[in-house]
Amino acid sequence: MNTPLRLAAILTLTSLTTPFTSAATEKNTYSVAGWWDSEHEPFSPVIHEDRSVTFRVRAPDAASVTLALGEWTVEKHELQRGEDGVWSVTVDPLEPEIYGYNFIVDGLPVLDRTNPNVKAGTMVYSSLLEIPGEPPRFYERQNVPQGVTHIHHFDSTAVGEMRSFYVHTPPGYDPDGKTRYPVLYLRHGGGDHAGSWSAEGRAGVILDNLIAKGEAEPMIIVMPYGLLDGSWASGSTQEGIDTLEHELFDDIAPIVQQAYRIEPGAQNTAIAGLSMGGGQAFLMGLHYPERFDWIGDFSSGLLSAVEFDVEDRVPGLLGRADQVNRQFDLIYLACGSDDPRILGHREFAQKLRDAGIEVTFHEMPGGHEWSVWRHELRNFLQRVFQPGDQH
Repeated sequence: MNTPLRLAAILTLTSLTTPFTSAATEKNTYSVAGWWDSEHEPFSPVIHEDRSVTFRVRAPDAASVTLALGEWTVEKHELQRGEDGVWSVTVDPLEPEIYGYNFIVDGLPVLDRTNPNVKAGTMVYSSLLEIPGEPPRFYERQNVPQGVTHIHHFDSTAVGEMRSFYVHTPPGYDPDGKTRYPVLYLRHGGGDHAGSWSAEGRAGVILDNLIAKGEAEPMIIVMPYGLLDGSWASGSTQEGIDTLEHELFDDIAPIVQQAYRIEPGAQNTAIAGLSMGGGQAFLMGLHYPERFDWIGDFSSGLLSAVEFDVEDRVPGLLGRADQVNRQFDLIYLACGSDDPRILGHREFAQKLRDAGIEVTFHEMPGGHEWSVWRHELRNFLQRVFQPGDQH
């Protein structure tokens, strides 16, 4: 072998063998010692037996840390610094509920990085803490048959982009069976996304629990995405709602009807929503009485506004009460009594009643928050697709 080839062969052989030789002479120091120690208390949040809760955050360089606890009514609690740089506070026992919270570290809102449960929509708003009830609350998973939640991605011809929607099928749903189900199209609020009714709203869990108690009809819930450009206004203007109607009827509904065992007909179709989605549901339902018999609005800002003119959005509505009452089995309006939208909701419900339109109006303690919307969804599910007059 000539010298250049022999040198190349030696270099190649050396490069191939050197790593293995080096590895063989190294000592393995990897260990799992300590992995099997007794389980430590979670860092934060820690729920105690009496439902008091300890919150902690590691911020050794911070000058002040405050806990902001609550979604609408926010309580402030000052944390105390430990020698290890961990700040902590224990709050008094909390009622069973799902709470949002943030740490305010030197004036800056910060998520609890040790808690993976967050409230997310158009942005990540807060960490989430759930205080379970005893017995379990109506939105908590219970020992009952469970349905299944599916996610669909589709090419929206109305919007011109790939979008998604969620579908919850009830317990016992069989895609190859003979049973067909009514469908509720459930719309989210302006700061949310298509998965919000499933995550924070617990829509599927609430329905499953009601079905198990015989308090709701088995149904399919479809939860679309209701924003166009990320802003509340985009989903509330007449042009925006026109686009979302196009998407619902021409893109989403055909997919749902093909993929699921849907009972056709307006009497088997409902539409409801919260906040921005409540306004969308109300107007879409009234625009298309041949498609929907059941309408639900929870805390719509649009319907509450002094600038809102229902005759501008639904021409002639107030002059045809008899026709509207024949067309719809239920028009349901609801709002929290601490929500700034409550006065507008009361006035709007009365305006419809003064025109002779049958409306069910409900208000409950609470603000513009999920604790209200979960309750109102339950109320709506107990009424929808039921025989007889629901007003």
